[in-house]
Amino acid sequence: MSDSPRFSLAGVSAPHKAAAAAGRDVLAVGGNALEALVAMAAMLAVALPHRAGLGGDALILVREPRGRTHVIDGTGAAGSAASREAYAKAGYDTPPRRGVKAALTVPGAVAGWHLALDMAQAFGGRLPLGDLLAPAIKLAREGFAATRTAPADLDDLSQQPGFAATFLHEGAWPEKGNLQRAPKLADLLEQLAHAGLRDFYRGDAGREITAELEKLGERIGAPVLRKDYETFEARLRKPLALRMGQDLLLAAPPPSMGLGHVFAVGLQRQLEISWRHEDKMLHVLAESAKRGHQLACGFAIDPKELDEKPETFLQGPIFEREAARLSPDRATALAFAPDIPKALHLAALDANGLTVSCTISMGDEDGPGVVLTRTGLLLNNRGRFFSLDPQAPHVLAPHRKVPFAPPPLLMAQDDGHILAFGSGRADIDAQILARLSAGQTLSHAMDAPRIACGRETHLFHEENFDPTCLRGLEKRGYALSTAHQDFGIAGALLRRRDGSIEGAADPRAEGAVEGF
Repeated sequence: MSDSPRFSLAGVSAPHKAAAAAGRDVLAVGGNALEALVAMAAMLAVALPHRAGLGGDALILVREPRGRTHVIDGTGAAGSAASREAYAKAGYDTPPRRGVKAALTVPGAVAGWHLALDMAQAFGGRLPLGDLLAPAIKLAREGFAATRTAPADLDDLSQQPGFAATFLHEGAWPEKGNLQRAPKLADLLEQLAHAGLRDFYRGDAGREITAELEKLGERIGAPVLRKDYETFEARLRKPLALRMGQDLLLAAPPPSMGLGHVFAVGLQRQLEISWRHEDKMLHVLAESAKRGHQLACGFAIDPKELDEKPETFLQGPIFEREAARLSPDRATALAFAPDIPKALHLAALDANGLTVSCTISMGDEDGPGVVLTRTGLLLNNRGRFFSLDPQAPHVLAPHRKVPFAPPPLLMAQDDGHILAFGSGRADIDAQILARLSAGQTLSHAMDAPRIACGRETHLFHEENFDPTCLRGLEKRGYALSTAHQDFGIAGALLRRRDGSIEGAADPRAEGAVEGF
C-alpha cells in the first residue's frame, strides 16, 4: 500500500496513466476540470476502448466552487426500431449480449462531452477542442503497448462485425507489449476536433456511423437509425442528495443507480458499526448495499417514466425502519444482481475549486463486440439491461433511456472537504466511503481487500482477506467464494480544507493520479 499522491493546486484521477497525464497537462496550461475530463475521456477511448469507448455512455457530476451541483446525463436511449415487440417476435426472451441486435441504443458519452465543454466556458474554459483531443489522436496514430489479456469469450467476439479486424493481429490476440494502433479511431477524433462534437450525431461523422449501422442491419434490421442520432442530446439533471450530519452525499439521479448507492451509505451510517468488528461492519455494508440495490432497480429508469420521486426514500424514518429490519447477525436472501453494467471512474479538481466526478460505461467489456470499421467505433451493449417483460419498469421501448447507469458520487463536508469518487458498484462505493469516514487514509480505503455481493446470501471476496473475518461472515450465513473477479475499478480525489488535493487510483487497474 503506497501513500496517496498530494498536490497543492489541482489534480486528476483516471484508470489509465496516459489519461491521467492528459488531464494533468490540460490543468497545467490553465484549463479547468471539465476540459481536463474531456481530454481524459478521449484518451480512455483509445487506450481502454473495451471499457470506456466513444460508443459508450457517461454521467458527469459537477460541483461549482460555491457549491451548486449539476449532473450531465450522457446516457443513451433506445433506437426507433428497438421495441419489446420486435425483439420478442425475433425470438428473444431478453435483449442479446453480443451482435448488432445488442447495439440497440444511441451512445451518449460524446453528447455528454459537448455539454461539459459548454458548461466549461462558464468557468473560464477557453481551450480549443483540438487541443483537448490531440493527445488521444496522437496515441491512436503512434500506438501503445498492449496490456490487456484476451477476453474469456474471444471466440464469440471474433465472430462479431469488425472485432477481429480491429483487435486481433494475424488472427490472434496481441501479446502483451505488442504495439497497437487505432488509425480509424484517430480519423474519427480528428473529424470531431475539426467539426465539433455535435458532428458525431448530426454531421459527417454521424452519417458515416449510421450508414454502416444500417448496412450491418440490412439482413436482421438495425435497432438504431439515422434520425435517432440526429435528435439525441445530453441533458442537465439535479443530483440526488443525502444530508448526514456535516456530510452531504451527492449522486447522479435516474436513470442511474445513484439512489441505491446513496441509500446504502445512509443505512450503514444509521447503524453506526465500527471497523473494530470488521466482519460485522462488512455484513452491515453488504446488507445495506443489497437493500439499496433492490430499491434502486425500480427507479434507475427513464426519468419520464417515474411515478415517485427517488428523494422520498432518502428520509430519516425510512432509514430507521430499514435499520430495524436489518439483522446484525444473519445474512438475508435479498436479490442483488451481480450482472450489472461495468464502469470506470474519472475525477478532476482544478485550482479554482471546480470539482468533477464522472463514470463511463460500455455495459459489458467490449459491449456487443461490434466495431464500425469505417470509424473504428466500438459500440456499447448497455441496452441489454432493458427487459422484454411488459410489466417491468425498465421494459424496452423506442427512445426510452437505457436503465441502470453506474453513478458518479461526490461527498461535500461542511468543513470544506470535497471527495469525488466512484466505482459503479453500490457495495464497493459503500466500503470505500465507510473506511474514509472511519479515518482511514484514501490509499488504504482504495487498497483494502473488498467483498462483492452476489445473489441472495452469496458473498465474493478477494484472496488477501483476513481468515478470521471470513469465518465471522460464514457464521452470519454467507456463502463465500473467491471465484468472482469484478470488485470494481474505483478512483478518488479529495480536496482538503486547506485546498490541498489527495488522490488514489485503484490498484486493480493501471490507473494513476496526477497533479501539481
